[in-house]
Amino acid sequence: MQVRKVFGLLYFLYISTNFFLLMIVVCPFIILSMGVSNEKDGRRISFWFLKFWAFGFSVLTFLWFSSNSKSGIDTSRTYIYVGNHGSFLDAVALVLCIPQTFSPLGKIERLKVPVFGWIYKRLVVMIDRCSRESRDQSVAELRRNLNGGQSILIFSEGTMNKTKSLLNPFYDGAFRLAIETQTPIMPFAIFNSKEHLPRTDSLLLYPGIIKMEFGNVIETAG
Repeated sequence: MQVRKVFGLLYFLYISTNFFLLMIVVCPFIILSMGVSNEKDGRRISFWFLKFWAFGFSVLTFLWFSSNSKSGIDTSRTYIYVGNHGSFLDAVALVLCIPQTFSPLGKIERLKVPVFGWIYKRLVVMIDRCSRESRDQSVAELRRNLNGGQSILIFSEGTMNKTKSLLNPFYDGAFRLAIETQTPIMPFAIFNSKEHLPRTDSLLLYPGIIKMEFGNVIETAG
């Protein structure tokens, strides 16, 4: 176990370095793309740079991300992506595997992460769950995105699952929003990310394959 911990520490330092170095490379391009284009085009360009970051991270860290057939995803449609969240590695999986741009709902605390926070601020609908006003503003922003033809993403458990349970109880916010806006739900599940980078002990990190699978679209119209 001691050897595993030492390897985990060295590997964690290695992937953390790659994570931030790649972020530093793409950050200026993302900021520029959001500043010189209209919001929708700027977000689309930003996601290309994010995909470059995610692909580079995957190659350099020996963490491979795969997904099942995406043929059921019509990129001309607007979806509410709903799925699980068990590891920081999920962010890489989402960027690589979802074949269209989207606005994720995320905790405002992530703004404190160096470099990453700058990108996070520009691409994520932020929420402070301790503030009713923030929650209302976040829902309004999600609605605005959907009305503008922009897909969104909400983790059904509300936050990262730090327990040993496969899933935590779901919040109903994503489902209520889908019904109210008549937007189809695209369910997904991410496998193995929690095992490769446990939230409870980052030193147990190890390389391997992380899988993401999409379910059948759930229509809410009518």
